[in-house]
Amino acid sequence: MAERPHDPNDGGFAAANGWDRPYETYDDFDLPTYVGPVSFMKLPWVTDPAELRARQVDVAIIGAPFDDAVSHRSGARFGPRAIRQAQYTSGSINSLQLDVEPFEVLTVVDAGDANIVPAWIDRAHALIYRKVREVAETGAIPIVLGGDHSITWPSATAIAEVRRPGSVGIVHFDAHADTANDDWGVLAGHGTPMRRLIESGAVQGKNFVQVGLRGYWPPVETFEWMKAHGLRYHFMREIEERGAEPVIAQAIEEALDGPDLIYLSLDIDVIDPGLAPGTGTPEPGGMLTREVLRAIRQIVGAVELAGMDIVEVSPPYDHAETTAMAANRAALEAISALAVRRRDGRSVRWDGIANVDAPIGDRQSG
Repeated sequence: MAERPHDPNDGGFAAANGWDRPYETYDDFDLPTYVGPVSFMKLPWVTDPAELRARQVDVAIIGAPFDDAVSHRSGARFGPRAIRQAQYTSGSINSLQLDVEPFEVLTVVDAGDANIVPAWIDRAHALIYRKVREVAETGAIPIVLGGDHSITWPSATAIAEVRRPGSVGIVHFDAHADTANDDWGVLAGHGTPMRRLIESGAVQGKNFVQVGLRGYWPPVETFEWMKAHGLRYHFMREIEERGAEPVIAQAIEEALDGPDLIYLSLDIDVIDPGLAPGTGTPEPGGMLTREVLRAIRQIVGAVELAGMDIVEVSPPYDHAETTAMAANRAALEAISALAVRRRDGRSVRWDGIANVDAPIGDRQSG
């Protein structure tokens, strides 16, 4: 039996064991990622819009832990937490791709989650809309972690309302177009958000650019609707035939043709499921992770970003956290590209006045 440590001089166990020596302590931001509160990159957790405005926050992470609108595999409600946890670095980081220390250039915080409860689609979308809007009104760029892709409808609508009279375009990476009229009669499913955005007038069809479409959905009649509304899209076969670089260059040119601002929507299933298996509707034959991350850097560096979402990360199917890591890195690439913009003297956060006039639904559809 081991002898218990003791202090013959009655100095206490701490002194006897050497635990009373001075040690340096660290704040939460610099601790290892597995210690302390769970926030994106261990950034400050700031949920009060007044404080976001007072801090002049450039980028705010928002969680939208909702997946009640999925058509196949559920689990994306756990996506925001998984994306926040899928990191191994902490403190002030350095992007080797862009040669910038983003958190030294930008003020970035985690603004917490929308107030979601299960089994109530209308309420979830309403609370996501309100959360994104209150953050966007402070001037910060929201990066929304989903959640299923239905969250893009309320999220992008909030951005479009706040940033009026400027027009918002969508650059949409996805295996699927998400322009269905309904999912078995449900208008707010994760296969319908892009149609809802266009029909409501929040975004005009001609200001949509989609990249990575493949597989066996949507049906022909849905593509006919897309053509009629002026959507521009690039199939995965274009990337296979031409390479990712020219396709992304064309997508950027199209994104800059018309809208004043861009909302970037990344469905993680645009990446091949062999590299990112943790998603609700996996579609074989997708883009490489590095191609998607490079595309994000290029797009955010070229356009004026008003908001972004990263959706459909479903941790129950995510072996070894590879999908969550790709999503985490996608957010970091966007933040780093924004930091380069700031470093180069270009605008990042929005310093205008929020438009609080008539609802977006009162506008004419494009």
